[in-house]
Amino acid sequence: MSLLLCVATGFEADLLRERLAEAADTRIIQLGVGPVNAAHAVTMAITEHRPARIVISGVGGAYPSSGLQVGEVVCAEMEIYGDLGAQSPSGFLDMKSLGFPVVAGEAPLFNELPMQIFPVGRRVRFVTVSTCTGTNATARRLEQRTGGAVENMEGAAVAHVAHLHGVPVGEVRGISNMVTNRDTKAWRLKEAAEAAQEAVLAWISASRPQDLKTSRP
Repeated sequence: MSLLLCVATGFEADLLRERLAEAADTRIIQLGVGPVNAAHAVTMAITEHRPARIVISGVGGAYPSSGLQVGEVVCAEMEIYGDLGAQSPSGFLDMKSLGFPVVAGEAPLFNELPMQIFPVGRRVRFVTVSTCTGTNATARRLEQRTGGAVENMEGAAVAHVAHLHGVPVGEVRGISNMVTNRDTKAWRLKEAAEAAQEAVLAWISASRPQDLKTSRP
């Protein structure tokens, strides 16, 4: 299989399933929410299908100082485990500070996992957390500590597994909300998911137009 497309939830794949129905060398999998579900699902898919490339598509929240707006689409230049480490009186200690790489080797990887595939032009740092940020104060701390722009719950886990298996990986997310004091009334999940999928489809179309069932202006 050439391409594995990963989404966390069903609504993040509606357009992909519709438009890629006849693409024999592409598989779409629903990971489930959170890093454990994501790591398990992508490991099973890699083992069974041996994809040449992996791309994650979904929604994400933008940190206050990112400069991003709801509705924009960006891809990850780096995935970062935002809360993997230890607390201490002097502050948060990441895995490098603790001396425990998540991917061992000549060039070990700690909290930061570089991406290799960039389906859209604008690249920013993504942050994966197990608890979605719901306060402005926490958002400010996370973006200051990580240099991140977009928050999600699965990306680093997928990137982690991809690095372990030596498969190039990329990630595209539409901005559904600003990461600040939690206000679900302001979220635009459907619109953000569709924008991300359209970006992924445009990227596929640029290289393999025959794979798309239909095209939209």
